[in-house]
Amino acid sequence: MRVGGPYTVTTSAIGWEGQHQDNVYLTLGQTADLQFVMRQAAVQIQEVTVTAAAGVDKILNSSRTGAATTVSREALATLPTVTGRLESIVRLTPQFGGCTLSTGCTLAGQDGRLNNISVDGTSFNNSFGLGGQPGDRTNVAPISLSAIEQMQVDVAPFDVRQGNFVGANINTVTRSGNNRLQGSIGYSRRDQGLVGKKAGDLPFDPGVFNYKNLNGWLSGPIIPNRLFFFTSLENESLTQPGTTFLANTGGQPVAGNTTRVLASDLDALSTYLKSNFDYDTGPYQGYNFEVPAHRFLGKLDFNLNDQNKLVFRYNRLISSSDILVSNSNSLGILGNRRTNTNALNFSNSNYGMLENIESTVGEWNSTLGGGTMANSLILGYTRQNESRKPKGQFFPMVDIQEAGLTYTTFGFEPFTPDNLLFYNTLQLQDNFTKYLGSHDLTIGASVERYKSENTFFPGSQSVYVYNSLADFYTDANGYLANPARTVSPVTLARFQVRYNNIPGLDKPLQPLEVLYSGIYAQDEWRATENLKLNLGVRFDVPKFKNTAFDNANADQLSFRDENGNTVKYNTGKLPDAKVSISPRLGVNWDVHGDRSLQFRGGTGIFSGRPAYVWISNQIGNTGVLTGFDEFNNTTTRPFNPDPNHYKPTTITGAPAASVDLALTDPDFKFPKLWRTDIGFDKLLAFGVVGTVEYMYNRDVDGIYYINANLPAAQANFIGPDFRLRWVGPSCTNPTPGPCQNRINNATGNVVVRNIVMKNENRGRSSNIDVSLEKPFGNGLFLKTAYNYGVARNTIDPGSIASGSWNGNPIYNDPNNPALGYSANSPGHRFFVATTYRKEYFSFGATTLSLFFDAHTNGNTSYTFAGDMNGDGASNDLIYIPRNISEMNFQQFTCNPPTCQAATVFTPSDQANAFEAFIEQDDYLNHHRGQYAQRNALFFPLVKRADLSIQQEVFTDFVRRRNTLQIRADIVNVGNLLNKHWGQGQRIYGGNAQILTNP
Repeated sequence: MRVGGPYTVTTSAIGWEGQHQDNVYLTLGQTADLQFVMRQAAVQIQEVTVTAAAGVDKILNSSRTGAATTVSREALATLPTVTGRLESIVRLTPQFGGCTLSTGCTLAGQDGRLNNISVDGTSFNNSFGLGGQPGDRTNVAPISLSAIEQMQVDVAPFDVRQGNFVGANINTVTRSGNNRLQGSIGYSRRDQGLVGKKAGDLPFDPGVFNYKNLNGWLSGPIIPNRLFFFTSLENESLTQPGTTFLANTGGQPVAGNTTRVLASDLDALSTYLKSNFDYDTGPYQGYNFEVPAHRFLGKLDFNLNDQNKLVFRYNRLISSSDILVSNSNSLGILGNRRTNTNALNFSNSNYGMLENIESTVGEWNSTLGGGTMANSLILGYTRQNESRKPKGQFFPMVDIQEAGLTYTTFGFEPFTPDNLLFYNTLQLQDNFTKYLGSHDLTIGASVERYKSENTFFPGSQSVYVYNSLADFYTDANGYLANPARTVSPVTLARFQVRYNNIPGLDKPLQPLEVLYSGIYAQDEWRATENLKLNLGVRFDVPKFKNTAFDNANADQLSFRDENGNTVKYNTGKLPDAKVSISPRLGVNWDVHGDRSLQFRGGTGIFSGRPAYVWISNQIGNTGVLTGFDEFNNTTTRPFNPDPNHYKPTTITGAPAASVDLALTDPDFKFPKLWRTDIGFDKLLAFGVVGTVEYMYNRDVDGIYYINANLPAAQANFIGPDFRLRWVGPSCTNPTPGPCQNRINNATGNVVVRNIVMKNENRGRSSNIDVSLEKPFGNGLFLKTAYNYGVARNTIDPGSIASGSWNGNPIYNDPNNPALGYSANSPGHRFFVATTYRKEYFSFGATTLSLFFDAHTNGNTSYTFAGDMNGDGASNDLIYIPRNISEMNFQQFTCNPPTCQAATVFTPSDQANAFEAFIEQDDYLNHHRGQYAQRNALFFPLVKRADLSIQQEVFTDFVRRRNTLQIRADIVNVGNLLNKHWGQGQRIYGGNAQILTNP
């Protein structure tokens, strides 16, 4: 039977009293527990109706073992949202930790890219991993909310049929038609007039924007009782400001959205580039971004007979979005090019992103052997296009720094050159169940074939980083005076360029193909009337097609692993197929036999696919497909407006002379963790269910990176901060042997880095939550929960191997990072979700829905600005001095625009200021004499409430009720009442950086 309802279940037998139970709703992944007590009938009597508390059976259910949240159609239709995206649904899960567009929705402290998202039983993921879930690349919903029947978030399901994840399994069922022809059409809009203008005492200018959404759905019978259809269509468009940050007109305080970047500097720079190089920067403020999205879904349900049912579903998303230049430090030095008060970029350094998805699913459910056996067969295919569209002309990218921080950026966006991504997933899954009295035996298999074609050519436009705007003008003027010069009159902070290394190849295509197969078996055993055990095991194995490019030269080079051992790597070899075994045990005990109190839980192994971009990094970074040059603090790469000027003039196909390697350990295994969950559910008064739950996770095969080309440190700092230090010969030019931070730097075999992805088992997390829930009934829904969670790991990987290693804050050996707080560490969270609907006089209804959330607003690290320890990465955690005697400053002059006027700071001034800064920070003040931990600075709770108001007017037409609904959704409604409510504190653009002056 299909998910949803309501269904009526009737029992009858000759000589026994007939009974029926109304309002039965089927929940995804759960068995409906219906209990009938049959009594012999001495005389003919009417059927007896059994009534249960509405919706309670979704929680107090024998199929429930670990942490899970079911979101019904009623909740989807009434809870406040202005986006319709996944985060507005999964936030009803106590273990929810927030969402980002790059890593998705974190649950139980895990990276959102390690969730598995399915729609109608088939994988529906952002499998390449540049986003956390479909729709993240363009920040739109992939499926219309009105097309979803139910969603279940399984954080700890001990049913082995659910696999391919270490975060959570998020299951969605789309709506189906029935014997009634029905439909809906809606229109919504919002603009800047509906946005607040104050954030506390600071003004906020949202700019001019306009959002429009036209949507509708239709369902009904094609053949009554046998063939039904459902279809939905939604078109939306958003025009919004590209940035709300503003240049400083001079003398303005740097606060709110007013940056330190002078408008006069940007105007002069734009004019200079146009006049001398015919390069159009575009504006730096006051420009718009466009985000169109078109969604379609069509579904057919076919009841062949009582034993066989077919389902076919097709859905499509066509969308695009304009996006600001990347903040990543993978190219350049500091990144942080926008969305903060230090930097402001030009619009033609931005880019456009496509996200087009097509998904087709077929499902065949059959009952065999007179109901003693069942089989479910699902076949699905999804293809996705996530390519980029450049905004400006092909021109070198230039980062300008001022006072050690990025000031402005112009030129071609760093990661957009020839950036194309196409991938598809073909999935087959079959589950066969045999019912043997108290045992439900299931065997099954799943096969997922993933293929991607990615062109990723970052830095191929050439990247220049200057220490000041004056330095750039000096260097650029040098080119105008003598284009053939070979030495710059200034020292560049960095120069980088990547180039195609295969003759005749137009674009450096990186193909990846993975076959991910699994088999499993389980016994769902009703050991007693009140006790159910679920015992199962999965066997999963990934197999890579060998599409990597082998670099014979690099294969001969010696590197150094995290233990100091000399190692060699086969650059053309992807990991071998390795079987992952996942045993699981689930328990559900109905303590009193009446479902008023249940104990549930389980323990087991969960494994899943990684973000495949982590594997694809190797294919594009062996030094065969592309070559890479990088020079720090150099005068050998004077500015040239030709993006190809410093690329080799002749390409032979031989391994590049300078490479930036990204490899995968030959023993690498897919992510895996051990998870244990214990919970109690108690039926309280008025149909409210109280829950207490604890969960513990421990990495079995976690992820981290080393730079195998990093030599052992040559020294230590002197004083209380005695961390390791790399002080060898400069790596600016090739050297006969190891240099400061490179083992291999000889002419013809320059290895900038060799970032190797490996496994570790130190990561761990825990969550405890207490919740109360009253499922929808009599117009009222209520759910409230408190959760506290802590997650620790050694790294939070990004999408680029070098950036993951460079950007991982450390204070010790960067190849042996200490255990720190994960960026996904949940902290505290409390929420209340409630809906009340009142229908009156048979012609109208009013619905009020409120969602209040108070949560730890993320975390960050205290790091030094620049590369303190000389390992080649700007990621060094600070040492927290015990007192002023441990501080050592030199006199420093702060010049405009960082300071309004030139100001001299003496060593005493700086020491006193730093001491005052430590005093006012609870974390720093309580950890004096220690190194700051990674991500240990947790931001204060942010408290916000969203409100939805719906007014319905009924009218009868052709003997059916028709409804006109007017709806208003208000996000952060408290701020509408008081400008100081609903505020949050964040650091935009990276970690909290301490400026140093050696």
